[in-house]
Amino acid sequence: MEIITSLEQLHKFSAPCVVALGTFDGLHRGHLDVIETARDKAHECNSQLAVFTFSNHPFEWIRPGMVPPALITGAQKQELLQQLGVDVLVECQLNDRIRHMKAENFIKEILMGDLGASYVVVGEDNRFGFERKGTPRLLMEFGEKYGFDVEILSKEMDGHRKISSTYIREELKKGNMEKVTSLMGRDYFVEGQVVHGRGMGHKVLLPTTNLVPPRTKILPPNGVYVTSSYFGDKIYHGITNIGCKPTVGESFIGVETYLFDCKEDLYGEECRVDFKKFLRPERKFPSLEALKSRLLADAEDGRRFFEKTEK
Repeated sequence: MEIITSLEQLHKFSAPCVVALGTFDGLHRGHLDVIETARDKAHECNSQLAVFTFSNHPFEWIRPGMVPPALITGAQKQELLQQLGVDVLVECQLNDRIRHMKAENFIKEILMGDLGASYVVVGEDNRFGFERKGTPRLLMEFGEKYGFDVEILSKEMDGHRKISSTYIREELKKGNMEKVTSLMGRDYFVEGQVVHGRGMGHKVLLPTTNLVPPRTKILPPNGVYVTSSYFGDKIYHGITNIGCKPTVGESFIGVETYLFDCKEDLYGEECRVDFKKFLRPERKFPSLEALKSRLLADAEDGRRFFEKTEK
């Protein structure tokens, strides 16, 4: 996948391409619908698939100080888009130049000019250009005038509510991981390198892997979760604690996972932790023995979860 990070890097493509246009700040089911529709059209037309989006959230300009925490990091977005079959990712910084570009100029100079769009797929609520005056209807009018097709997709629904990044953040803050999985079309995850903890798990409690999550990414509420952890091609089920571990006096938020049936040394390995189900809130126990007893019970709950779902 070719990644273009500024308008200055844009170049005229040798053949027309299909463009998916949007913010794509969570790559949830609604976003996936836009991208997969564009991908199917690109395959049908034997064209390249291009995604045009931004590396920073539009709220930096629209509502300064109210930028929502990220559901996915920039690196995760790029990896997921590559897996979806995107050929070209145009992920520019939403800066003064782009923000003040009139919608008509964006269509003519970027979509028609640099990208040579033959087909554009966009969600019904998409807005672009100066003062957000660019609309799907405007795209349709320009397409009819200049000879490119536009497909406008209705919002994906969850019952009577539209699927959105805001909706997902609400459910994530509740720890409702099953609902988050349904809305996103995949499990919510964090990833990073396994680091050394204080060693209390191996000595006193249960052996665990420890990750320090990215500061920019929103985490589920502090507590214990049923999870699956991926190390390359290997997968281990387990339970994960998010929080400060009040019983042992930690002072930073970490992601600590007990892996079922794993005796490998995984320090330094890259890991992705997928959250399946919330078990209980984090709490302070009167002793390490009480904490260990509860963790063993949590682990049994986790094992039963996988026994049930894998039948």
